Amino acid sequence: MTEAAHARYWSDSATLADRKWERVFGEVVPAAQQHVARLLSLSDPRQVAFAPNTHEFVSRIYSCFDAARPLRVLASASEFHSFRRQTRRLREAGRLVVEEISATPWETFTERFAAAAHASYWDLVWLSHVFFDSAFVVTGIETICDAAPRDALVCIDGYHAFCALPVDLSRLHRRAFYIAGGYKYAMSGEGACFLAIPPGCDLRPADTGWFASFDTLSSAPGAVVPYASDAFRFWGATFDSSGLYRFNAAMDWLLSTGTTIDDVHRHSVRMQKHFLDGLARLGRSSLGARHLVPSAGAPRGNFLAFDVDDAEALQARLVAQDVVIDRRERRLRFGFGVYHDEAEVDRLLDAVARALG
Repeated sequence: MTEAAHARYWSDSATLADRKWERVFGEVVPAAQQHVARLLSLSDPRQVAFAPNTHEFVSRIYSCFDAARPLRVLASASEFHSFRRQTRRLREAGRLVVEEISATPWETFTERFAAAAHASYWDLVWLSHVFFDSAFVVTGIETICDAAPRDALVCIDGYHAFCALPVDLSRLHRRAFYIAGGYKYAMSGEGACFLAIPPGCDLRPADTGWFASFDTLSSAPGAVVPYASDAFRFWGATFDSSGLYRFNAAMDWLLSTGTTIDDVHRHSVRMQKHFLDGLARLGRSSLGARHLVPSAGAPRGNFLAFDVDDAEALQARLVAQDVVIDRRERRLRFGFGVYHDEAEVDRLLDAVARALG
């Protein structure tokens, strides 16, 4: 499926050379935009821009603001590195004033974040839909958007929500930007990240590539740098489009099987329960439901995060059993996708049992 799509990209590049861009922008990109718009309930697929990674969009969004004064930024304390590192570096340089809201206590996060958004003026309000270090789902996105200052730019990082949870932006997409990509749950690998911008957005990113005004490339330069009227204003420049070929193939496959994102999430929840039940049967004190963050029953994405004292050592023992998982400081992340079944989870449990000793 995605392997064949990648091969088609190679074939198009080899046989069409520069004319491949006619196919990329005439067929591949519009198809990918349609998939994103369908999955997020956007009103206009043309409001979706693509880039090789989300950091490009982070930088481009920051470049929309006047650099003559420090920007005021509100975010959670659980944002992913693509935003957090760039933001902290800009704060270090004196270009930002940043307030970070702790994820805990989980049960009051939305209330606390919305109160902070309402209590002060912010240039940028940035928030993950699902926290990368815990799988905690922010269920009050609309409340937070309503609380943000009217002229603040609101951006939702949906990387751990896209194709993992059903997402309906029909009531939000005119207010908020939404950023995500295909590396994990969308089964597309690297290079297929996107930004959905509100309709009518007329921002002019200073960090701009030549694709941002693709239709004017044959015209003489004017006194003012032009921008596309749609999401192309947030595009960069020449890129490897193989990720979009793979993304379209994966989304076409889900459609062909009648599989919805709700189906995907329910399956993941079943696999999570099967894993937790298995851990309980193992009876090991070093890894189990009591280590979950947030605790069992809280809104959660498609992975389990365990907070343990010896996370680095335990990860090494799991790797020795051919179990590849992520570690985020004290937290071990076990992900469960549509391509896993109970037999595979049972094999995982056997490996965990050997690792725990």
